[in-house]
Amino acid sequence: MIFPPGFVFGAATAAYQIEGAVAEDGRGPSIWDAFSHERGNVLAGDTGDVACDHYHRLESDLDLMASLGLDAYRLSIAWSRVQPAGSGAWNEAGWDFYQRLVDGLVARGIAPYVTLYHWDLPLALPDGWLARDTSHRFADYAAEAARRLGDRVAHWTTLNEPWCSSHLGYGSGVHAPGVADAASALRAAHHLNLAHGLGVDAVRTAAPGAQVSVVLVPHVLRGDPEAVRRMDAVGNRIWTGPMLGDGYPEDLLADTARVTDWAFVRDGDLARIHRPLDALGVNYYSTMLVRDDPSASPGGAWPGVDGVRIEPHPGERTDIGWAIVPDGLTELLLELRDEHRDLPLWISENGAAYSSGARDADRIAYLDAHLRAVAAAISQGADVRGYFVWSLMDNFEWAYGYSQRFGLVDVDYATQRRTIKDSGRWYRDVIRTRSLPGV
Repeated sequence: MIFPPGFVFGAATAAYQIEGAVAEDGRGPSIWDAFSHERGNVLAGDTGDVACDHYHRLESDLDLMASLGLDAYRLSIAWSRVQPAGSGAWNEAGWDFYQRLVDGLVARGIAPYVTLYHWDLPLALPDGWLARDTSHRFADYAAEAARRLGDRVAHWTTLNEPWCSSHLGYGSGVHAPGVADAASALRAAHHLNLAHGLGVDAVRTAAPGAQVSVVLVPHVLRGDPEAVRRMDAVGNRIWTGPMLGDGYPEDLLADTARVTDWAFVRDGDLARIHRPLDALGVNYYSTMLVRDDPSASPGGAWPGVDGVRIEPHPGERTDIGWAIVPDGLTELLLELRDEHRDLPLWISENGAAYSSGARDADRIAYLDAHLRAVAAAISQGADVRGYFVWSLMDNFEWAYGYSQRFGLVDVDYATQRRTIKDSGRWYRDVIRTRSLPGV
């Protein structure tokens, strides 16, 4: 089980989850600043105000990455740090931080993989993703990022998990900006799709030769066929359809007709959304079991879906409550191989929440099982180019606050002391040998 030549081993983070310094050096507030400060939205009232203080500990964190032997590091840019209003003037102090981050990675032989949007939308943008104009402002920002960093950054991602941005942010309201309305979720989804397409063109124009992808969180669904179909339409094909050239699925439009007439889709939008991609980023954590049940609803995160019940998937669970289903990852990668045969894949996030501290054999077992699942898919013809652990270090886990620890590196939030966990040392050996222990 030796990974193929050129296979990339990395780790991932997101700006709001680690940077802190939310009111320093000209950074503007994001929707997550506002959401986390509103009582009841985040467990224990936690916020990302300080997080891992990465903004002030950049050099030592870069040295930490180098000590793990990472091939690559997936980071996100905080849009409101570099453009506080989401339009107009650029904040040079913010750009300086990312210049130093990228330069530090390159100097240490670590390839930067840059995500342009990982959920922290500038608060100043009127109506957020409900506004079509936000898609165009995103394209402006994407072009500027590629212009400034494209000579050192080869790998760009437009959006991270747009399902979370739209369906959790505007459907169930458990993520920022906290709107709970089915029609708003679908409107936001379209504008995120449009932002992606416009962003791809903007990056390629500013940085010819850039490798551009999007990161999705494909829901691996098992259970009754009709329940699977309906959940797949609004959870998966709402993205892959327009982004990869098939448009919005007819069954999605029919299922959601009572929620919206989709009038926000304008002539030419589908052509703008469908742009050729160099790869597809895949985030995978678990698998869902769904059943037909006329009396049930899967909740606001599934707009237009009723008559479906989500059941606990059998098997062990991580501390966050997600079932451990490694073969679901193999299944997903093989499905993507069959459906999008010419599109390379990379695992942009995979990891587990455990509070076991630095002696985290449970996390090692999880990562080992899922890397074996990736290798199994590769052996069956899936074109998987890399694997990124979520996460480099423990951090602010959105609505869960600091209660969930995903890191290869332990963070003592009181002192900001970093301690490499056993899983970090294990992963360093995997990278060094390009194989898994015992193989």
